Amino acid sequence: MKYKMPKPIAPKKYKDPQDALKAIKKIYDRNIKFLHDNFVEFSNGIVPKTPVRACYPYIKIKPKNVSQKDSRVSFGFAQKNGCYSTTVTRPDIYGEYYLRQMTLLIENHGCPIEIGESDEYMPVHFALGENFHLENDLTPELLEKLPQLFDRPDLDLMDDEIANCTYVVGPDEDKPLSLFPASRIDLSLLRLRHYCGTSSHHFQNFVIFTNYQFYIDEFVKMAQELMAKGKGKKYKHQDDASEYDSFVMPGDHQFFNQKHHPKRAEEIGFPLSRMPQMPAYHLKRKDGNGITMINIGVGPSNAKTITDHVAVLRPHAWLMLGHCAGLRSSQNLGDYVLAHGYLRLDNVLNGDLPPHIPIPPLAEIQQALEVAVSDVVGLEGYDRKKVMRTGTVATIDDRNWELQPSAKNTLMLSQSRAIALDMESATIAANGYRFRVPYGTLLCVSDKPFHGQLKLPGMADSFYRQRVEQHLEIGLMTMSILRNMGTDKLHSRKLRSFNEVAFQ
Repeated sequence: MKYKMPKPIAPKKYKDPQDALKAIKKIYDRNIKFLHDNFVEFSNGIVPKTPVRACYPYIKIKPKNVSQKDSRVSFGFAQKNGCYSTTVTRPDIYGEYYLRQMTLLIENHGCPIEIGESDEYMPVHFALGENFHLENDLTPELLEKLPQLFDRPDLDLMDDEIANCTYVVGPDEDKPLSLFPASRIDLSLLRLRHYCGTSSHHFQNFVIFTNYQFYIDEFVKMAQELMAKGKGKKYKHQDDASEYDSFVMPGDHQFFNQKHHPKRAEEIGFPLSRMPQMPAYHLKRKDGNGITMINIGVGPSNAKTITDHVAVLRPHAWLMLGHCAGLRSSQNLGDYVLAHGYLRLDNVLNGDLPPHIPIPPLAEIQQALEVAVSDVVGLEGYDRKKVMRTGTVATIDDRNWELQPSAKNTLMLSQSRAIALDMESATIAANGYRFRVPYGTLLCVSDKPFHGQLKLPGMADSFYRQRVEQHLEIGLMTMSILRNMGTDKLHSRKLRSFNEVAFQ
């Protein structure tokens, strides 16, 4: 079929990653503008004679004599000789990420990077961006013609076979360079705006998930005070709080650090008629290494949904901070649980990651959480056991699991040596494992159903309620520790498969 397309841009090889990034931006910006201009004409009644199409840029590399210079690192190199490629999108969000990946490939293999136009088309829905309601002003007649003239999203190009290690490379096909093709990324960026109520460029590299609004309220209070004063509470292992530049709430409602922007007022991006399903809040740094916090609500389905989409942003770490049921009589309300193993009873990821696959604890995350707990609580070593227990966390998909015959629950939980039960943690950890995102879990005991303490209104005493602020402080400090560790050390080789992609 003949298409109306922009003039082809010939592929070119680059040894300077900065030049390669400029080439990506040139292709992407030109093709986005082409689709936007043609759609505007179409919406004004000027119907093109042939279908309109533009394609994503690609990155390609052909390393020879492959050898890994540093066996400690987990990404930035191809494992075998051959041709590797991936389509790319949104250089406004991923520019620094692409630059980092291309720099490592050139340094490790000494061969140039090829940039060109792929044959993966840009769906017009993605090309028009997060703030464009495509069908809003189209007449019924134009709506009927739309799929005949502009490419729509194709689910065949958006599966997770590469991430799931089930992708089979064809005989004449390039090996994948990254976990996600461009259209899969674009889909998730739009979904993040839908579920979280903020634009995707606000998301930061360190992400905290929670299942209770209490934590969000405390995070908002802390962040707004920080923006107003330019400084916050200081702990031994925490970064200077003044390094955070702004704070963004749903609707892109943005507050600026008055220490850095004394004359800049708050800004509101877009109105919200209601809160989104899983609202996100962003404590931003200029380097993108701030903290995003998301209230995912209750349940493993929400946990899978949001991590499926946050994963395309390639965060450096994500943590689960939330409430759980304590399963041991020695635990008290308000005690902490540091997961070092997961019993996956939630079932939502079974099709992508079979439940018999172990989800290992990551030493870097575990150690950072332990240091943060000691710093905030003021207890170290053996004394820390008074308020924190390490062990298996079971995640289930039934909120009323306590109503099941106790013998069925107790046997499996006892055999697994579980110390806590919730509805999100194992799902988040398993998707972190699946998508190569460093993960961890620190929970707070809110009830003990096996020991007569059910989660009911007023059941949590003052000691437990005080834990919300403390728990959040531990999470924020953990992210500071991980940030200062450096990405090369943080991204564990445990998360990489046999035939792994080169991109982080």
